[in-house]
Parts: sequence; C-alpha cells; structure tokens
Amino acid sequence: MREGYVSMDEMGKTVHVRVAAVKFTALCLAVAQHFTAPIVSQLGAQLMCIVPRLILITTATVLVAFGSQEASAQEHLGEQLPVKEVTLANGMRFLILPRDGSPTVSFVARFGVGSVHERSGTTGTAHLLEHLLFKGTTTIGTRNVNSERDLFGIMDAVHDTLIRARAGAETERVEILSNRIKALEDSARIFTEPNEFDRILTEAGARGLNATTSSEATTYFVELPANRTELWFALEAERMSDPVFRDFYTERNVVMEERRLRVETNPVGLLYEAHLNAAFSVHPYGIPVIGYMSDLETLSRRDVKDYYNRFYGPNNTVVSIVGDINPDQVEGWARSYFSSVPRGEDPPPILVEEPQQVGERRVIVEWDTEPRLRIGWHVPSSLHRDAETIAILSSILCGGRTSRLHRRMVLEDRIATAVFATTGPGARYPQLLTLEATPIGPHTTAELENIIYEEIDRLAADGPTDDELERVRNQVEAGAIRRIDSNLGVAFQLADSESLTGDWRHTFRSAARLQRVSAEDVRRVAADYLTEQNRTVAVLKRETGL
Repeated sequence: MREGYVSMDEMGKTVHVRVAAVKFTALCLAVAQHFTAPIVSQLGAQLMCIVPRLILITTATVLVAFGSQEASAQEHLGEQLPVKEVTLANGMRFLILPRDGSPTVSFVARFGVGSVHERSGTTGTAHLLEHLLFKGTTTIGTRNVNSERDLFGIMDAVHDTLIRARAGAETERVEILSNRIKALEDSARIFTEPNEFDRILTEAGARGLNATTSSEATTYFVELPANRTELWFALEAERMSDPVFRDFYTERNVVMEERRLRVETNPVGLLYEAHLNAAFSVHPYGIPVIGYMSDLETLSRRDVKDYYNRFYGPNNTVVSIVGDINPDQVEGWARSYFSSVPRGEDPPPILVEEPQQVGERRVIVEWDTEPRLRIGWHVPSSLHRDAETIAILSSILCGGRTSRLHRRMVLEDRIATAVFATTGPGARYPQLLTLEATPIGPHTTAELENIIYEEIDRLAADGPTDDELERVRNQVEAGAIRRIDSNLGVAFQLADSESLTGDWRHTFRSAARLQRVSAEDVRRVAADYLTEQNRTVAVLKRETGL
C-alpha cells in the first residue's frame, strides 16, 4: 500500500491499480451519489468500470496520498459540482445546489460578523444579536407593534438613567430602575406572540432550527421539507429587513446567565478565556464571543441596533441552499424576496496585527477542581500556504487513538485521560494551534508538558514516518467524505468556504492540497512554529491550601 499500488485478481487476471485512483473513486462516488451534475456522475461511472470490485474496499483502507495528477483531478471534480452562483445587485450571494436523496432542503445563512468586530464596551453584541433575531419582526411575533415600540422607548430611557446610577454607585436607585425595566418589559409582552418565528417554521416541518456565533461569523441554519422552500425566503427577507429586538433586557439577562455558567463558575471556561487573553495581547481574537460581564450589563438596544445596521447588510451575507430544489426557481425567489433589501456598509477590515511573540507566556487559573493544561502556539491563518501542513501536524500529534500523544500519554503511560488539538479561534487571521490535556492523578500537568515538548522536538528533528503520514491522510480524506454526507453538511461547507475566501471551490482545493503535504513540510512547520518563545501555556490547578 505504501508504494501506491494494489494488486487484485479480476476475472482470472492480475490488475495493478494506483491506490490514489481508487481513493479518487471513493470521493467521486460519495459526491456523485446524490449530485445531479452529469460530468460528475459520468466520471464516477467511468472509474467504476476500471475498478469494479476494488471500490468495495472501505474508504479507510484505500484513502492514501494523491500525486499531483490525482489532486488536480479532485480539484476539477469539486469545480464541476452544479452549484448555481447568484449575486444580487445589493451584494447578497446565493449558492444553490440540487441534491437528490430526500425531499428536504437545507439552508445556511452566514453573516460575516462576530466578536472580532466588537470594541471595548460592547463585547458580546454579536452573540446577543443572534438570540434577538429569533424574536420576530414588525409583523411576526406581535399583536401591536406600535404599542410595543412606545414601551421600548420608555424602557430604553430608563436604562440610560440606570447606567448613570450604576456609574455613580447609587445602589438603591439601581435596584429601583432595574425593577422598572422588568415591569415595562412584562407590560410589552401583552402585545407579543411569543416564539412565533419558531412556531411558523416548526409547523411547516422544520428541523434543526438554530444559530451559532463565532469570532468571525454568525450563522443561521434550518432544514425544511422541499415543498416549503419558499417559506424560508419569506421569513428571512422579513427578518433581514425589519427585525424587532423585543424582550431585549430579558434576553440580555439570559446571555449574562450563560456567561456565568460557561465561564465565571466553570473552571474550563475560565481557563479557555484566560489562555486567549494571554495569547492575544492586541488582536480581537482575544475577545470572548460571549463577551465580558461588565459590557453585557451596559449593552443597550441602541448598541445592538447600530451593530445590526453596520454588519447585517446583504453585501455581508452568503446563503447556501442544498437539497431537492429547482435552481432556477430558487434563484427567482432569491431575487424576488431579497433584491429590495438595501445594501449595507462594507464591513471594515481588521487591521490590528498581533505582534510577534518573543517569549513564553504562562497563566495559572486556580480552582477547586482537577488540573488541566492548554498550550497554544501562534500559527498562520487558514488561508496561508502552511495551513494544510498545520492540519496534518495537528493530526499526527493528537488525531485519534494512534496519534503520538494519545498513544503515549493515554494508552501507554496512562498519565492522561485525554489529549486533543484545535486551531482557532478564527480562520481569517493568524490563530493558535492549541493542545489540551488532562492528567490522571497523581500525575501532573508538568509531566504532560514535558512529554508534549519531547514529541514536538522529535517531530521537528525527524519529521513523521511514512506510516503516520499515510494514516493522517486517510483520516483527512475520510473526514472530507463524511462532511458531504448530508445536505446540511454540504451547505455549511459551501457557505464557510465562500465567506472565508470568496470561492466555494476552496474547500475542494484545500482537500487536494492536504494530500500533497510531505514529511519535510511537517518537520519544517513543527520547527518553525512550535517553539518555546512562540507558545502560551495556561494551567488549571487546584487552589493552594485545600
């Protein structure tokens, strides 16, 4: 297998077939099974004729390295998917992909806005806004929107007074004003239809209605029966054009409680936040998506509305639609419902650059809990030429049971319960490659650190073995196939790639580049980036004296 060939007996003859071609067949079939592009289907059928029995071999067995020719073929395959690209005059982009299999359609609407676009004093705005956009519009979720707005104006004025009272440490007045806001919001609910947005979609057969906020994007997604496709356009156009941020202060309290549970009373959350704060001294990647409590307490409806107007314009929006659809009909709905939405401001680029780190940074979080370790190294963005090599390096160290660190620390030495790696918190700007591990008592985080550094030094000196590289390539390719197994998975992949790079094809090209990563590439990247002066270490330790 390492030489790239397999022998098989077919109808009494021995046939030698490049394994890379078989791998390409597996990928092709995974895609062509559901997609309607004739060229993809034809290519898959042609390859099946070449290797009629070998395709029955499991993906994990046959997925090994592409040569340059096969990688180019994979890129070509991805580019042949029948994705209909539609860009409206206001800049809103749609990726429309027909896919057979089930009478359903998945929608992913990705807005290019997240915590990196926040400033001091308004952190947490993107995440709070995600919550509020499910509260309805001027026609959805209300019995009398004018009466609601009258009360909104009063409670917002009271909130302004509350902020001044809090700044002046007027404790008694703060309590009175807080209760006044709560009473006004209770009065406003007389005029609302709670959860009407959700109810409309649920009654139409929607599944998986949800949203998520990250450092760089806020994404809304849902799956609908194919015969209710137009409903999504009607609801989302209304929500984009005329949202109403009702239940504002109640929802803000929900987010504040979320922060208390996730961070302030959660040692793992505290460790994560402390690690990011230490690693990013100036770049907004250091801002937690959920925001800081002091900022959440002062956020106003005005702040959130201004943020919405700045960043939720159609020119900052990518929508991917995948499933049992007629692309021309879907394009017609896109133009009919969204063309009238005015173009917003172009989001400003993030110009702040994190200075090069010149020495190890360490932070300790004390808590009455089991210890934990996080080590992060600054690495380039996901758009950098080394991004694929970093992904391979990460998998060699922590990608599953056969990875170096899992095998040594969890299986052999039994000094850790788990070890894993992540990259982030974003993708567009230089980020962190982070390793996280939990020791088994009486072993310590210091022991885990030493082993991690030993394995990194070995990798930087000698590079990975051929077996390691082959295993990781198999894992990567199998993961790529799994990601296109559902309509929603495909929709996410298309929207993410388009938002990040301006080209949905990037995701397929990246998969091909992963297969070209060499052992020397991995060795070089380990030596260049995983250095002592470039790392930030965060340790969760039990409080002294306990």
